[in-house]
Amino acid sequence: MEAGGGVGGLTVDRLAGLLRAAEAIVIPIGAVVVSAAIFSLFLLALGKSPVTFFDLLWRGGYGSAFSWQNTLVRTAPLIFTALCVAVPARLGLVIIGGEGALVLGGFAAAVVALPLLGHAPPWVVMPAMFLAAMLAGSVWIAIVGALRHHRGVNETIASLLMFYIAVAILNFFVEGALRSPVDPNKPSTTPIGPTNMVGEIPGLGVHWGLAFGVVLAILCHVLMTRTTFGFAARVAGGNVRAARAQGLPVGRLIVISCALAGASAGIAGYFEVAAILGKANASLAAGYGFTGILVSFLARHNPLAIPPVAVLFGGLAAAGGLIQRRMGLPDATVQVLQGLIFVVILISETLYGRFAIFDREAKR
Repeated sequence: MEAGGGVGGLTVDRLAGLLRAAEAIVIPIGAVVVSAAIFSLFLLALGKSPVTFFDLLWRGGYGSAFSWQNTLVRTAPLIFTALCVAVPARLGLVIIGGEGALVLGGFAAAVVALPLLGHAPPWVVMPAMFLAAMLAGSVWIAIVGALRHHRGVNETIASLLMFYIAVAILNFFVEGALRSPVDPNKPSTTPIGPTNMVGEIPGLGVHWGLAFGVVLAILCHVLMTRTTFGFAARVAGGNVRAARAQGLPVGRLIVISCALAGASAGIAGYFEVAAILGKANASLAAGYGFTGILVSFLARHNPLAIPPVAVLFGGLAAAGGLIQRRMGLPDATVQVLQGLIFVVILISETLYGRFAIFDREAKR
């Protein structure tokens, strides 16, 4: 049959696209189910009931309006940090240091606000904080891209080390020159004040960072699938030598994609400071950057799939406290489940293209 032929009213190319989409959905869902089954065996070995665990997981993450509110609050930063992984992944880069860009972005937002407090209105302070956070995160991850391009430094290792440097910078200033006397128990910067805090989405009880994250995910999808930059990035990610032979500026693409990724994580830091914490302190390093890696991989680096996957892992995080109280399990139990899902997802990558039901040739 010709490539443009029809099968039940569908062109072969259209059918192939639907099969690929189905494969991209079925395999990750199957990986999550397998992870849950393995984790159930782990719980049984501890003498705990898997049924009780997953019931509490549902109730703590999605069982009530309050649960949904907690879940969505945790979903917002996961969208931003997952995009920090997904955008460079189109070029074959594995960036795992989004947590560092988040920390530095939140710190930059708080620092920029300090000289403006009491001297400028919120419509000046808040945009300044946002731009500072975005710029700090962008520069931080762009350095990783520059190291990869100019020195051949592995971006995975470099971005991870940059995370530790970012945390060290935060601690150095927060525990030193920028420490506020207002909170003697936990080193923090001076609070930005309620007038400079981001408000909530009406009716949801969740800050506007969630809506901004969804919009940003859509924009990233358009950028990577509907623009010349995205096309060039996909070509470079598929075959660097072929991209260079075609005259594509591979080095520039690497640095720009890393800068965009860092900007996304930096924005997460802004919303953590301006919508949750109200100041910069060690609570910025809450692990959202590392969970975002898992979100991006489960979404197969598809920006449109990142928000719903982020909701899944936001619910896992929101239910951790309830599981700890009711079952006597450590709060880190949920992190064990997340790690197991990550391992199974990596293994499931070998399954793509192996099932005839998703094979276009088998349908011709």
